[in-house]
Amino acid sequence: MSGGRTPRLLAAAATAGLILLTSCAQTVSGNAVSIYENPFTVAGLPVTSGPSGPRPDAPDSTITVENAEGTDSDILATNAIDDIQQFWAEQYSSLFKGTFTPVSKVVSWDASENEGSGIRFCGDRTGGIPNAAYCTRDDSIGWDRTILLPALVDAFGPMSVVMVIAHEYGHAIQHQSGLVGDDTPTIVAEQQADCFAGAFIRHVAEGDAPHFTINTSDGLNGVLAATVAVRDVDPNDPESVHGSAFERVTAVQIGFTDGAGACTSIDEAEIDSRRASLPQKFDDPDDSGELPVTEDSLDAFTRSFEQVLPVADPPAVDYTGSDVGCADAEATAPVSYCPSTNTIGVDVEALAEVGQPETPQRGDILPLNVSGDYSAYVLFASRYTLAVQKEAGQTLDDPQTALRSACLSGVITSAMSAENGSTGLEVFLSPGDLDEAVSGLLSDGLAASDVNGTTLPSGFSRVDAFRSGVLGGRELCDARYS
Repeated sequence: MSGGRTPRLLAAAATAGLILLTSCAQTVSGNAVSIYENPFTVAGLPVTSGPSGPRPDAPDSTITVENAEGTDSDILATNAIDDIQQFWAEQYSSLFKGTFTPVSKVVSWDASENEGSGIRFCGDRTGGIPNAAYCTRDDSIGWDRTILLPALVDAFGPMSVVMVIAHEYGHAIQHQSGLVGDDTPTIVAEQQADCFAGAFIRHVAEGDAPHFTINTSDGLNGVLAATVAVRDVDPNDPESVHGSAFERVTAVQIGFTDGAGACTSIDEAEIDSRRASLPQKFDDPDDSGELPVTEDSLDAFTRSFEQVLPVADPPAVDYTGSDVGCADAEATAPVSYCPSTNTIGVDVEALAEVGQPETPQRGDILPLNVSGDYSAYVLFASRYTLAVQKEAGQTLDDPQTALRSACLSGVITSAMSAENGSTGLEVFLSPGDLDEAVSGLLSDGLAASDVNGTTLPSGFSRVDAFRSGVLGGRELCDARYS
């Protein structure tokens, strides 16, 4: 976030991998439709709890993997390849000319070997290369079984590996079908692959994958959280070609909601339409972008909120704490809204703690969270939106409230982008702020909660509502969540 009358831009955080747990779960089915009318569905599927990960009784795949050692990581990735190939055998001919052909080769390697040593993958030695990739040169997919895959499982659970492999197989589908060519921008190829991975995860959620299952609450939340973690960290880096967390999550959600066919429509124009009014790079590469959370900064935000979503009776802000003794709502730490007194209560110290950038610990390969100043400011914005909803005569204590809060927080977030040309604002959006908001929506959900802090179990729904506000404005929020 940036402060001051002259727009400056603010920062982000982290790097990482992807998701979740184990065992056989409830099977769900349904058509890939949107979720807006029923807050207890996820793109047309019921919200389920239960295990996510490998089915315990499924026999392991017999696909040949070169250089594999039969480790847990090898077995997990090989089973993922098997299920993904079955998925594409069913889907391919309905989307592309010809019939599906599996990749020519699957390879496992040991990245713990010294750099310059190890087997070759795509022409390069694999020692010191903790990665997973698709190689167009010989139509092969490979992975590091010793560093990357175990780190993914440790950080996010086994479904993170499935998501990574599904993304890489998406590149194989692009290559086989001719969907991309030498002149295709890398960002397009990457977001199409994210989208194809989302379509496959939908297939798993519907109970159709032989080796895996995933629930649509914590399990799916974890897939999206991992997608956030592997975003492009430095938007000013020319090598940042995968997209921000917000963009990557958008692509995954398109695939999950609308199916693999929708992924073929992702092109440069479609991505540019999503990026048009959002900050992409820092004006000053040395700008940390962090605006410390203080009473002064919160006052500046409040005045900016009143410009974006004006109300006849703006809420007062009480900085003595989040518990203001409200008669008609529960206190929510570190920031709350009291309808009867039209007051936002803030524990400034606790909110500032939420807004601290994530500090990678020594030895961490995959940071778990993306955090920064906007992690805090979006919570503050969400409580302001409750005053907006109160003035509109809307309920403040039901699931639709939670979705409206997320959506209107997205409206505020987008409006604070300097690219939008908004006037009268004292704070402005930075490239990493959206990523911090999305990460928070997945991890605790307070920004998508009702006046009592009750949120929805589906992080997918929470993020989708926020994304609707960012990209569609208040009109879309009113149409979907009124």
